[in-house]
Amino acid sequence: MSDDRELLARAVELARRSPPSDTAFSVGALVVDAGGTVLAEGWSRRRHPHDHAEESALADLGPGWRAPPGTTVYSSLEPCSARSSRPRTCTELILAAGVDRVVFAWREPGVFVDGEGAELLRAGGVDVVELPELADAAREPNTHLREAR
Repeated sequence: MSDDRELLARAVELARRSPPSDTAFSVGALVVDAGGTVLAEGWSRRRHPHDHAEESALADLGPGWRAPPGTTVYSSLEPCSARSSRPRTCTELILAAGVDRVVFAWREPGVFVDGEGAELLRAGGVDVVELPELADAAREPNTHLREAR
């Protein structure tokens, strides 16, 4: 669990790199193998205004990338389960890659959509861990969104 907290704190820090947006959260994410090696990192709007953090990190691993056993995605915010800007949600991308675990800090508030990422991931066989003690730190880069405070 201490490794989970350290890696999730690193993902939370990545969220600070996200350019602020009035229509999206600032999120950071890591993809980590079973040995604790960071395979990829991402943050919201990293390359494009519609990039999500998990999507950005997974894209760095290449098209059709499959997660080795024991892979974990760390995200400052619960992975999205609905979006209008891209054809696939972060939840769908995580499931398609075969990721075994997702650890996140902050449940997606109903500001833009109703978040069901944790439930959909669990239904897909993913081990989902929420570490709410890091939620305040995950909210901090989102204070520009009045509803997220």
